This record gives sequence, structure tokens and C-alpha cells, in this order.
Amino acid sequence: MNRRLASLLLIPCFAGMVSAQEQQPRISTDRPVTTVALRLGDALAQARAKSPTYRQVLNDAGPAHEAVRNAYGQFIPSLDVGGSLGYVGSGSNTFGGSTFNQSSAAITSGYGVQASLNVSGASLTGPGLQKANRRATEEDINNATVGLTFDVTAQYLTALQATAQSEVARQQVRRNSEFLELARARQQVGQATLLDVRQAEVTRGQSEVDLLRAVQTENEAKLELLRRMGVELPVPVNQLALTDSFPVSEPRFELQNLLKMADEENPIVRSSRARSDAAVWSVKSAKSQYLPALSFSAGWNAFTQEFTNTGLLIDQATGRAQVNASNCDFQNALIGALPAGGVPGYPNGGLVPDCKSYSGLDATGNALLPEVQSAILIPNNQWPFQFNSQPFRASVQISLPIFTGFNRSLGVARANAAREDADEAVRARLLAVRSDVQGRYLALQASYQAIGVQESNRKAAQEQLLLSQERFRLGNGRALEVTDAQTAVLRAEADYVNAIYAYHRSIAALEYAVGRPLR
Repeated sequence: MNRRLASLLLIPCFAGMVSAQEQQPRISTDRPVTTVALRLGDALAQARAKSPTYRQVLNDAGPAHEAVRNAYGQFIPSLDVGGSLGYVGSGSNTFGGSTFNQSSAAITSGYGVQASLNVSGASLTGPGLQKANRRATEEDINNATVGLTFDVTAQYLTALQATAQSEVARQQVRRNSEFLELARARQQVGQATLLDVRQAEVTRGQSEVDLLRAVQTENEAKLELLRRMGVELPVPVNQLALTDSFPVSEPRFELQNLLKMADEENPIVRSSRARSDAAVWSVKSAKSQYLPALSFSAGWNAFTQEFTNTGLLIDQATGRAQVNASNCDFQNALIGALPAGGVPGYPNGGLVPDCKSYSGLDATGNALLPEVQSAILIPNNQWPFQFNSQPFRASVQISLPIFTGFNRSLGVARANAAREDADEAVRARLLAVRSDVQGRYLALQASYQAIGVQESNRKAAQEQLLLSQERFRLGNGRALEVTDAQTAVLRAEADYVNAIYAYHRSIAALEYAVGRPLR
């Protein structure tokens, strides 16, 4: 009687708990509405166009191409053109013990054209070296392209796997909800206990938590995919749908063919070989330092100089003209004193009729004639473009260093060491790639076999769940048996999904190791 009374007292409490649980919002098992669909091909195209890391590698192509042009440009003479404007004040300058007086300030201008060409061993080997470096850069870009493809593909598969795991979690919530309804129905007709109902409620609640975690993992995987692509979505990430599907088929690759393809097409191996070729040209460039160097130069120059104090120029010219006129008068006086009144055979006996005019002075003798002043001022009016050209000059020089402190031999030794290091790097990369291909080939075989094993486990778990549910429905089983069977199904389905995508990732990893698509 006491136990029965206690049961009757507990019934309202349990009823209140059931009512409180029914008021809690339930987790929806429906997928969000899709507004953006993303295929793998579109994801790869977006990544090649937007990925910051990949575009940083692409930016190296421009300088590598210009380096080749620059190497050929060394055989074209360089041309320099320059101009100048200047001002020199009046005063005295001392140079080499001599003093030069500048009576008037002057403004100057000038221009120069200089052509030069230097040919050496480094310039002769430059085009080959820069072409090898450009090819190495192109192989680095190809390596980055293959790496980006693998990176985005692997993350796309990871996001698809997370989506599939979310669907497994949703299916588990549906199963647990159906089992809870069955347990309540059986409890209402007296064929199940309240403990069975509580067990079903706990199981459904745990599956809802698992669904929340699976959805969070799915969203994070999609966000990581978008980050690797270098893009952002204008919609919530849970509205992004990955639409590609990947078939599962038995791998029929031959290991020897894969190894041969990897030796020829693996981007890291190709990049290492290109670096080795560039190292060979570096050795040639170092050895070319023993060759003579040839230099050629030619130039044209011109200048102007205009005195700013034109009055001073006129005064100086007037002073000189007056001195000349005085000397002329003195000469006339001497000639006039000769016995014959002049020098026989000369016009006027050698006398100058007008010494002032002859010296460029006017009748007063205090100023120059206008035409003489013009003859002085016009040549002075040169600035800034009335240039006086200087003689053309050209020179050719050849030089052959005899002793440079063993710098050339040191450069050759370092270049040879770098070339040997590059050759060893190629061999090391080949060994690593061949080992990687074999390991991933074996991993692919194992992952394909694991799919068959997980498929059998999934079918067995599903049959176990059906049997336990039927036993519980007929009253021969317990709720705990159904719960254990549901947990086994969840684990088997999750393991099957993991096996499927482990297989796809193994193929992607093998493609990355080989350096080309295999499907």
C-alpha cells in the first residue's frame, strides 16, 4: 500500500515534467532554404580569381618576364638626355692659382645627349639566366595552381562530409522522435513504463544536441571553404548548398604509371628542375667574369651664356673703340710725317680718313655707332635656346681584369656549390614524391576497402534497429535495447560517411602527388 501510494503521489510530478518538456522548443530537422548553389568547378574558378595567397604568387610573373626583356635590353645602348639652367654672379674666381674676373652676372643654359653601351660576360649570359629564372617562376605558379586546386577540393569534400553528417544527425533525431511517440503510445495503453518514456526523451534530446553540433561543424567547414576561395557570401552561410556529387568506383590505377606521371608532372619536381637549370646558368655567368669587358660611349653637348648687364658690355666696347681711335690718330700722325706725305702704294698714303668711324665710334667719339651696338648685343642675346654646339665626342674602351683578389674564383665556387645543391634538391624531391605517391596509392586502396566494410556494418546496424524496434512494439523488448540499436546505427552511418569521403580525399591527395587529375 505504501508503494502504491508513493506511485500515486509521483504521477502529478511526472506529468508536470512531461508538460514542461513539451513546452521546450524542438530542434527542426528540416534543412534551411538554399539561396546559393556552389559547384566545385565554380569554387575553383573563384579561388583562382580571388585567393590572396594564390594571387601573391601570380604577381611574380610580371617581374620575371620583365627581367628577360631587361637582359636583352643590355645589348641596346642606353641614352641619357639632360638639360640645365644656371646663374653666375659677378666677381673673381681663383682656379689653379689664376684669378678670373667676371665683370657681369650671367645666366646660362645647356643640354647634353649621352649614349653608352657596356658588353661583358654577365650581359652575354644574362638572357639565358633570366629565361631559366622565368621558367622557374612559371613552375612555381603551376605548383601554386595545383596546390590551390587540392586545397579547395579537399575543403569542398570536408564541407560535403560535414553536410552528410548533418543529414545523419537529422535522421537520428527523426528516429528518436518516432521512438518517443511509440514509447508514449505504449505507456498510455499500459505496455510500457514511464522509465521507457524518459529513456526515449533523453535519447531524443541527446540527438538534438548532436544535430546542433553537426550543423555548427558544417557551417564552419563552409566558412573555411569560402576563406580559402578568398570570397564572402552576401547570404547566411547555412543557405549555401554544395551541389557536386562524387561517385565511388573501384580504383584501377597502376602504380608504375602513377610514378612515371609524378616524375614528369609533379609541380614541385618541375619547379626544382627549373631551379636547377637556373643554377647552371648562374655558373656560366660566374665563369664569364674572366672575359674582357667592352664599353662604348658617345655624346653631344651645347650651352648658352648671356650677360645680364648689357650697359657694361657697351661701356667696355666703347672704351676699347676709343683706344683704337686714339691709336689710329697716332698712326695717321706718324704716316703724315713721312717725306712723301704717306706710304707709297697705299690708298690715301695709308692714312685713315676718319679714325672714330673706323673704330666704331660716332662723330662725338663718346658712343658707339648703332650698328656696332647691335653687333655686340645680338650675340649676347642667347639665353635660353640659342645654343652653341660643342664638338661630338666618342670613345671605346676594353678592359680585362688580371687579378681581383680571387673574387672571380670565389664566385665560381659558390655558383658550382649552388648548382650541386639544386641537383640534390631535385633528387630529394623525386624520392619524396615517389614515396608520397606510393603511400597515397596504398591509402586509396585501403579507403576503398573500408567503404565495403562500413557498408556491411551500416546494414547490420539498421537490421539490428529494426529488430529491436519490432521487439519493443510487440512488448518483448526494452527501450534501452532500442536506444543502443539507434546509437549503433548512428555510429555506423557516421563511419560510412567518413569512409566515403576518406576515399574521395585519398583520390584528391593522389592527384596532388601526381600533379594532374586522375578522374
